[in-house]
Amino acid sequence: MGKQSEVLSIKGVQIHLIDPPDLNVDWVGMEEPLIQLLAAWSDDGDDPPMQPRILGKPGVGKTSLAITAAKRMKQELYVFQCTVDTKPEDLIVTPVIAEEGKIRYVASPLVTAMIKGGICLLDEGNRMSEKSWASIASLLDMRRSVYSIIAGVEIKAKPEFRICVTMNEDASTFEVPEYIYSRLQPGIQMDYPTREEEFKIIRGKLDGPPDSIIQNVVDLLQDSHKKDEDLSVRDGLNISRYAHRLLKFRSRLSEDRALDQAILQITGVRRVAYDGPTLV
Repeated sequence: MGKQSEVLSIKGVQIHLIDPPDLNVDWVGMEEPLIQLLAAWSDDGDDPPMQPRILGKPGVGKTSLAITAAKRMKQELYVFQCTVDTKPEDLIVTPVIAEEGKIRYVASPLVTAMIKGGICLLDEGNRMSEKSWASIASLLDMRRSVYSIIAGVEIKAKPEFRICVTMNEDASTFEVPEYIYSRLQPGIQMDYPTREEEFKIIRGKLDGPPDSIIQNVVDLLQDSHKKDEDLSVRDGLNISRYAHRLLKFRSRLSEDRALDQAILQITGVRRVAYDGPTLV
């Protein structure tokens, strides 16, 4: 039999909680944004914790920052992935068909974190509609609660509950309503890692590729950052691991050729493009 979910009863309505995901990252450098996030979440007596938004381009480590801060605070982290299709009740409680056709109310990651006193990361929050944001506006002020229309109950957050929102800076996002934006303070800006930090991050996550491949990839990433292009550590990890795999399967392939092929297939851009654009 599977593991029984934890259940909370609110005015006779049973809400089934979910388990937190198993998340683990090795945070390298970049202490300033980590300090800022921990400060925003700190307990200052009667003054409630702040609800920061973490800003930056895709792949700069916004989610990893939240995971690291939650571990520092020894609290469980729950992640809700926001999309253009996110509906208000997706953020709160979802009804599902259980045994014998009965309705079971299942808490979202956000509501589970509220009930258990954990931390919730709303990932890519600026992809959600205003209607979805409106459904949790009361959570983001002194009320610290949400109302489930489907279950017909108000759910209050424990004092230990914390929340943050990541926001990507790209063209596929929406403007967050001002009355919500004003509640999501402070803004914590994530920039690209330094050369040394990028090398440590990629080296720490990948055992296979030699230092020479990783150093070449870091050079590529650093050049990209200077030109305000979109290559991230995530791209660097994929380029490094794919180049290494190509070398394993094609023994006559040189390291440079493997890197060229990996860069082209991962980014769609030839390596010479970073000395002058040559898109393919």
